[in-house]
Amino acid sequence: MEKVINDLVGYENLKIVQVNEYFNFSLDSVLLANFVNLNNKIKNILDLGTGNAPIPLILSTKTNEKIIGVEIQKEVYKLAVESVKINNLENQIEILNIDIKDLLSHYKHESFDLILSNPPYFKKLDTSILNDNVIKTNARHETLINLEEIISIASKLLVNKGIFALVHRTERLPEIIEILKKYKLEPKKIKFIFPKKNSESNLVLIEARKNTNPGVKVLSPLIVHDEKSNYTKEVLKIFKRGE
Repeated sequence: MEKVINDLVGYENLKIVQVNEYFNFSLDSVLLANFVNLNNKIKNILDLGTGNAPIPLILSTKTNEKIIGVEIQKEVYKLAVESVKINNLENQIEILNIDIKDLLSHYKHESFDLILSNPPYFKKLDTSILNDNVIKTNARHETLINLEEIISIASKLLVNKGIFALVHRTERLPEIIEILKKYKLEPKKIKFIFPKKNSESNLVLIEARKNTNPGVKVLSPLIVHDEKSNYTKEVLKIFKRGE
């Protein structure tokens, strides 16, 4: 497998190590990292299923606080470690090669102010068509962990009033909200992502807070591509290449 070092889109002086045969980082991670608003109360940050660490790398441009990324797949974990190292961010970003399900034996309850996740989007069903590449399958399908397990663990690890931010498939939104509420995470902010104008939303960004009163804001939608299939000005602005 040949490794390549790419620019992390829109972020000057940030590099990311990738293997094209694996499931590389996508726009989803960039959108999620820019969806959350960091403030001086957020001291401890955790990224569940960090992949090759795009979210921690982006967040490092917005805060000087500690960021921990968790990645179970050894091959991808190694890429994340390399990505952190080539950016000289070892003092801020720590990557753990452990199962998310084991985090509660590593950290006490209420250890983090902010938890993010760009998890596998698809349930593993008898009818599921799985990729021959196991690494890609684990990134796309709930083979190693499912949505409820991620949310349950996040809730336990979050401080009171802490933030959980998630990007997922819009079609699973009712289920997501139901699970969030089950684990005392109240949806507070939702943003729908559309591939093109007049298309159906395929992704949704959700921010929830632990042990807060109901009340959600639906933000203005984001359209990713224009009629010519180029990124829209709003997406380019997120990439810091807009006007």
